[in-house]
Amino acid sequence: MTRDRQIGVAVDFSKGSKLALKWTIDNLVDKGDTLYLIHVKHHQSGESRNLLWSTTGSPLIPLSELREKEVMHTYDVDLDPGFSTWLIRLPGRRRFPSQLYFVTIVAKIYWGDPRDKVCESVADLKLDSLVMGSRGLGTIQRVLIGSVSNYVMVHADCPITIVKEPSTH
Repeated sequence: MTRDRQIGVAVDFSKGSKLALKWTIDNLVDKGDTLYLIHVKHHQSGESRNLLWSTTGSPLIPLSELREKEVMHTYDVDLDPGFSTWLIRLPGRRRFPSQLYFVTIVAKIYWGDPRDKVCESVADLKLDSLVMGSRGLGTIQRVLIGSVSNYVMVHADCPITIVKEPSTH
């Protein structure tokens, strides 16, 4: 018997993070697992409620609340309309649709440098694994601006899976 796993997916609501989330649901999560959607805001809005969460991140946000615009406004997060629509259909995305109903899905928002905060989330949430999308930066771009996924692969204390966008060639 395997124990229930804690699986994280770093999401910035981009196409790459949507692919990472889809890959995680299709290939990794199983009955009894907890799936954490980890989002990092680059800066803090300055509101007192967000100052409270600046070091520890937000409270855990259930999937049902993540779908609500008012709740996300509280955390100063703008969901891409396409991503929001996709989240609404999320439970039916699995090959065995009823299986995903037995997976707990929650979100956690952090404020600060995405590299550091994603790594901190691994320890904070006691993740067994983390999945991230790749922006597909070229070699020069990675050297000049850095790659969050490269940094996390080196510094995180759990297995990391990087999901790349399928090649269009």
